Amino acid sequence: MSTRQRDLFDPLKAVAPGQDHAAAPRPAEPELWPPVEVSDPTSQALPLVFSSPHSGCIYPDAFLSATRLDPLALRRSEDAFVDDLFAFASDIGAPLLRARFPRAFLDVNREAFELDPRMFEGRLPSYANTRSLRVAGGLGTIARLVSDGQEIYARRMSVEEGLERVAALYQPYHDELRRLLVRTLTAFNHVLLVDCHSMPSTGNDRPRADIVLGDRYGTSCAPIVLDVMEYELRRLGYSVHRNKPYAGGFITEHYGNPKAGCHAVQIELNRALYMDEATLIPNRGFEPLRRDLRVMSLALAEAFGGQGLDLKAAAE
Repeated sequence: MSTRQRDLFDPLKAVAPGQDHAAAPRPAEPELWPPVEVSDPTSQALPLVFSSPHSGCIYPDAFLSATRLDPLALRRSEDAFVDDLFAFASDIGAPLLRARFPRAFLDVNREAFELDPRMFEGRLPSYANTRSLRVAGGLGTIARLVSDGQEIYARRMSVEEGLERVAALYQPYHDELRRLLVRTLTAFNHVLLVDCHSMPSTGNDRPRADIVLGDRYGTSCAPIVLDVMEYELRRLGYSVHRNKPYAGGFITEHYGNPKAGCHAVQIELNRALYMDEATLIPNRGFEPLRRDLRVMSLALAEAFGGQGLDLKAAAE
């Protein structure tokens, strides 16, 4: 990504209070307006911001007509119900940002223009990153594959359609995320972004931990953040790994800037904890997990909220 593009999505860039998405075009798909939702507390009491970039579940009719896959196959790329698991955020005094569009349609946890030339009719602009490992794996900003390796599209799309999708969906998500981070940083002198995800229960035919915490191998937040989260989760009975197999994606890496007071951590929840992975129906573990995530978040709030530890100082 160029310096100019990095500046566009700089989390510390000033954003006018109450900024809307007037600068971005409306999505061509009417079902996806507005593209994002924020559950905001009446008054923000904590230096926490929760983000759920992959829980969107609105599949436009035009997209369903263009794909070779059935809706259930597409939905297996979702972090289904993760936004519901963290819906308590506004109750404890922190905002929750969620995408309404699905990950299979556009992935905001990528650079803005990680695009696969094989997917498009026409030449991509020179600033597109066509050679990233994520593009090679079929999982760029506009994915070519769903998570189990199946091709999404029956035919190529135009370059114009791809770029419009980025402008109408990616830009508003990052505009809103940046606004929330800057607002919180201004109010508290530090901010902790909790980027919320889910993962399949197995990988390489092996069971995974209940929860994986990612801090880009110690670079995206102060060490005490993961210490508090891991302690609380283990106390509640969960197995917890750090950074393996998920260390954090673009959002964690890009917005995590501890020396500037902007910390970011990714949390991955084992889907078997709270739903049937075949049918995507919540199971009896859903409510206990939501309760325990609230307990963990309150522990973070006690450590870093209000008069608690200054994360900016902790990173120095």
